[in-house]
Amino acid sequence: MATVAGVDSSTQSCKVVVCDADTGEVLARGSAPHPDGTEVPPEAWWTALQKAGEGLLDNVDAVSIAGQQHGLVALDDSHRPVRDALLWNDVRSAEAADDLVAELGGPQAWLDAVGSVPVAAFTAAKLRWMADHEPDLADRVARVMLPHDYLTWRLRGGGDAVPTTDRSDASGTGYWSAVQGRYREDLLADAFRGRRPELPTVLAPSESAGGTASGALVAAGAGDNAAAALGLGIGDGDVVISLGTSGTAFARTSQLRTDPFVNGFADATGQFLPLVCTLNAARVLDAMATALGIPLSELDALARQAPPGADGLVLLPYLSGERTPNLPHARGSLHGLRAETMRPTHLARAAVEGMLCNMADALDTLRAAGAIPQRVLLVGGASRSAFVAENAAQIFGATVTLPQPEEYVALGAARQAAWALRGGAEPPRWPVAATVEIPAIDDRGVGLRIRSAYAEARESLYGS
Repeated sequence: MATVAGVDSSTQSCKVVVCDADTGEVLARGSAPHPDGTEVPPEAWWTALQKAGEGLLDNVDAVSIAGQQHGLVALDDSHRPVRDALLWNDVRSAEAADDLVAELGGPQAWLDAVGSVPVAAFTAAKLRWMADHEPDLADRVARVMLPHDYLTWRLRGGGDAVPTTDRSDASGTGYWSAVQGRYREDLLADAFRGRRPELPTVLAPSESAGGTASGALVAAGAGDNAAAALGLGIGDGDVVISLGTSGTAFARTSQLRTDPFVNGFADATGQFLPLVCTLNAARVLDAMATALGIPLSELDALARQAPPGADGLVLLPYLSGERTPNLPHARGSLHGLRAETMRPTHLARAAVEGMLCNMADALDTLRAAGAIPQRVLLVGGASRSAFVAENAAQIFGATVTLPQPEEYVALGAARQAAWALRGGAEPPRWPVAATVEIPAIDDRGVGLRIRSAYAEARESLYGS
């Protein structure tokens, strides 16, 4: 029996699943935490991968790394990081992103060039920030990688091994064009003030990057959302809402329809993955539980004690700034505070509703860009809350489908590894996850009223 491993190197942790290459059955798992923060030593990811994969990776036939997108890993000519990696959620590069958009001629010029408009998360914006604020370090940069590129390179021995990436992750840099299917090194040089560091070779979805010391094939890897789409086996008409640390709404399409408010990413199958991202999702619930002095596991029961709409209490959940809407310097705020709403029950409910209203706005943005959801799949850590899922159906105004809990990013990476191992025009057919459906029952328009109150609060501070 051939076995494959999929790795999810996320913001918070590294997770490994080992699967049967033919059936997709999960045979073993491992995990290890990552350091907190928005800048992290890349070596910490490698250490976590070794710990999570201990006793697992040496015995598989193929492995693939899926990782958090956008982050900047900058190496010198001795293959050492010149600084800690800047992660996607580090917003110090917000002004740099605005400058890049203006310099090329505005959002449409970027859509025509690469399919997306840079924001603070994009690698190009982080390179510009580094060039302007750390020019001595920028001068030492010989190679630029993304987090999953770095781990794939280390699996293959590092050093002089040729760095590789894939379409899905490259399309989040701001200098690889999903429209044209190639690097735009002119945009790289513009972002990095004339510097042209070495970039990873972009591999096809089923292509091999090489091998490990133990002889396992190393697949191309992917960005985390593209891997999740592969793990879920999504098809036409499916929209995924992922409630992780951040939130995403994405769909798979055969053609790229560009929109200034949607990231025009490539997927991990050779098609495209239009995606809307928020900086704040499950972190909102974690923060509220901490503020209330309760375990996260008790937040649901507390929130259920408040009526829908929390008697007018609204949370704008921009705890780390926000990406959709693009408000990198925004802060979270509470609206509608009165004596009767300053209660733990109401605060708990406002946190859930605020997070979901923000994601409903993201879903509307995806719809406006041409996505026609026939099925909304809810995944991610916060989706495991029954209270969150019930309210999602009401606030989204759509039937919500809940796949069984699974590490879909790691599972998608494993499926890609099996594809690279077995070959073929398409990924192997693995069983689709069992699902539960929650219908959108909103006879009294409660969901609409919650969203209306949220929109009023948002517009009072930030406009539409």
